[in-house]
Amino acid sequence: MIRRLAVQLRPPLGALAGALVVSAFIVLLSGHNPLTAFAALIEGAFGSRDSLSEVAVKACPLLLTGLAIAVSFQAGVWNIGVEGQLLMGALALAAVGTHTLPAAVALPVNLGLAAMLGALWAGVAGMLKLRRNVNEVISTIMLNFIALGLISYLVQGPLMEAAGRYPQTDAIASAAWMPRMVAGYRLHYGLPLAVLIAVALHVLLYRSVAGYEMRAAGLNATAARLAGIAVERRLLLALTLSGALAGLAGGIEVSAVTHRLYERFSPGWGFTAIAVGLLGRLSPAGVVVAALFFGALDAGSNAMQRTAGVSSVLVSVIQGIVILAVVALEGGRWLPGGQSRAAREG
Repeated sequence: MIRRLAVQLRPPLGALAGALVVSAFIVLLSGHNPLTAFAALIEGAFGSRDSLSEVAVKACPLLLTGLAIAVSFQAGVWNIGVEGQLLMGALALAAVGTHTLPAAVALPVNLGLAAMLGALWAGVAGMLKLRRNVNEVISTIMLNFIALGLISYLVQGPLMEAAGRYPQTDAIASAAWMPRMVAGYRLHYGLPLAVLIAVALHVLLYRSVAGYEMRAAGLNATAARLAGIAVERRLLLALTLSGALAGLAGGIEVSAVTHRLYERFSPGWGFTAIAVGLLGRLSPAGVVVAALFFGALDAGSNAMQRTAGVSSVLVSVIQGIVILAVVALEGGRWLPGGQSRAAREG
């Protein structure tokens, strides 16, 4: 069992090691001390209770979007539109959250609507794939741009705050706010909710017929059809579930952190989610660990820039190298279609 675990951990750990070595070399070329930079990064992420709280806050959207990537990729669907689906979820909560609802139902209703709009946005790409054979890479990427443009129009027009000063919506009603877990810190209940969802997703993928059929469709769609699996239906299920998770991530971020929607709301969570999903090897448990790791990178990046004088952009470099290293070490096995290729070649 220990040997099997070591084999499973080898690619992601190798990817991390390679990313850190290359990043250290870049820091050295820039005239800074890599040890000082990484020490500042670690201190900024884990040096205080406030730092730990920030790690959890930043990991929450990455965890849900990473799960969105995991479920779609395991089913063989290239959902590159997680960013747009997240934005639509944020839009849903920001739009309806300003309306006063009873406190007992305000939060679950608003989060449910955020997940629903994210699922519908992903469903557009799913229907285009099934009805018109449109490649989901193209459709989901294009839907990202549509979502960005739509939000830009709305926050500068129909949904712009009443004061008219900034391109943002009015603050949502307090009844729709996600409660904080600890007074004085930004840590909220979104992270434990996301972890519970990861557990539920693990059960769905590995302990249910639907999950087995989704994974079978991702491994080899032709063989799955011959086995009597409704491949198209399972692909659509995976894509809409992926969109729901991404939409929920956007809704939680509005509800718990920003309390309003504005232009450039997302720093790119939907794209970072690809690195989170791949580093976690598309496993819900692995995605939890990867999301916390990337949350720590994000939380510590400002301290690294402030203390060591190294640009926080280095974190983006690490993320990009991690993606390339994981894909290289796995031989594309965890990408849609890569599993079936590995099976044919192995």
